[in-house]
Amino acid sequence: MAPKDVQVFPLAQDTTALRARTWERLKFEVEYGRQRGATANAFWIAGDLRALVDLPGESFTDIFLEALRARFDLTQLDYLILGHVNANRGATLRALLELAPQLTVVCSNPAALNLEKICEGQVPPLKIIKTEETLELGRGHCLEFIPAPNPRFPDLLCTYDPLTQILFTDKLFGAHVCGDQVLDEGWTVYQEDRRYYFDCLLAPTPQQVLSALEKLNLKPARLYAPGHGPLIRYGLQAVKQAYAHWLEQQSRRDLRVALIYASAYGNTATLAQAIALGVTKAGVAVEALNAETASAEEIKQAIRHCAGFIFGSPTLGGHAPTPIQTALGITLAEAEPRKLCGVFGSFGWSGEALDYLEAKFRDGGYRFGFETLRVKFAPTPQILKICEETGTDFAQALKKAQRASQPKSSVSESQSARAEQALGRLVGSLCIVTTRQDDIQGAMLASWVSQATFTPPGLTVAVAKERAIESLLYVGQPFVLNILGEGQCQTLMKHFLKPFQPGEDRFQGVETQPAPNGAPILQAALAYLECRVESRLECGDHWLLYAVVQGGQVLRDGLTAIHHRKTGAYY
Repeated sequence: MAPKDVQVFPLAQDTTALRARTWERLKFEVEYGRQRGATANAFWIAGDLRALVDLPGESFTDIFLEALRARFDLTQLDYLILGHVNANRGATLRALLELAPQLTVVCSNPAALNLEKICEGQVPPLKIIKTEETLELGRGHCLEFIPAPNPRFPDLLCTYDPLTQILFTDKLFGAHVCGDQVLDEGWTVYQEDRRYYFDCLLAPTPQQVLSALEKLNLKPARLYAPGHGPLIRYGLQAVKQAYAHWLEQQSRRDLRVALIYASAYGNTATLAQAIALGVTKAGVAVEALNAETASAEEIKQAIRHCAGFIFGSPTLGGHAPTPIQTALGITLAEAEPRKLCGVFGSFGWSGEALDYLEAKFRDGGYRFGFETLRVKFAPTPQILKICEETGTDFAQALKKAQRASQPKSSVSESQSARAEQALGRLVGSLCIVTTRQDDIQGAMLASWVSQATFTPPGLTVAVAKERAIESLLYVGQPFVLNILGEGQCQTLMKHFLKPFQPGEDRFQGVETQPAPNGAPILQAALAYLECRVESRLECGDHWLLYAVVQGGQVLRDGLTAIHHRKTGAYY
């Protein structure tokens, strides 16, 4: 199978889907982290006038335009509707304009402001959409537009065709997964992909996404056509309910981090995305604000209501960009010195903006939740993993401070305490879960482990959402369960119980050998099992993983180490 192609599919009356596909990871960004390929979806609507909805990025420019020209007469293309504008799509847009210079670009006002820079002066005729505007294509197609901005995508525009009842949602309801299916038959298999995509891109802006969904729900759609992944027909109600549930989870969290950033080339925004993912994994809400588009009042309110704040900045001409300096002034005026802070950013040479921000916050008396993250040029997968772990550590520090400030209960023998004591009498085998994904390794001490099935041989492992290893244990991922021996496990327990810094090697000083599935086997273990994650179930503050055993071996004689607890309230 070719690594890239374009799938053409008749979708509805006068409507054709063109899905640029790759079975490889496109680039090192957080939302592609599951490495299940990607599709970039575009749609051709042929009324008396013709419109193309959305474009793929530059990875697909040549093959997409070749497929488009083979199917349609581009000299007859009247409109290009852009749900979102960025430099990646700009390469395809510039190439399309050479083939169809007569077309008019339809977009939101924030998108129009970016087009001149993205198109390098080759700006096409524009139709800037305002609320309640429509576009008449003829033959019954009268397109309606729904602005759906958020800090990550301030120009986001959804398009609705009442004739076919298709809602083109661009960045909403997407997933980075590639396959032959155009529609979501067997839609439950995509739920985890959609959840991961949501957590990466949309969880940090729950209020804005919720506002967008309220507007979308007014349209009687029978199909959602996102910019990435399978189109949604069979699981339409389920995905809407899932989004509502995930947004409610984010909104009701009582601890909040204000994540304020600007990004010249997209690298600092990618770092911000990884940090936000780590924060939300730990059960703390994020309010992400792009300083270039957020108002002074939005920044002020975010700082007033947050438990901690994090600033991200590029360095331009040796300085922080003006929007970051403005946001800094607001923060220094509004934030109480007791609040935890952090600084990160990407730069090409010396990173003076980060030194400037760090000095200002130190002079203001703020405490730092982590050492300033300094990244040269584009981040690597290892850097993004460090950012995610940094966000989790920052959130855990906020939760620890909150617990310390709460008064202790004077009723030690309450019903709750008695139930926790009883729950603590459940015991489990002491194990070390190890995994590897490319150059990134993970490990954790686990005791909530149990055999679950005979045929196929399977087991369950509970993994706290805030664990660094959690993002390496999605469906299909391999791991090794290293079972510890009684009286032989103290050294390993001491090693894996210690707190690790983000990016620190978990296996330094530990003798290992690679299993056939690539994950490390601990040579001091009693036995090991090679496993593959088959499914995941969200359970409160943990994920319950069901894994199929694919191999294993007893390494030495002995009994399994057991974990005895006095309470069920913690490990």
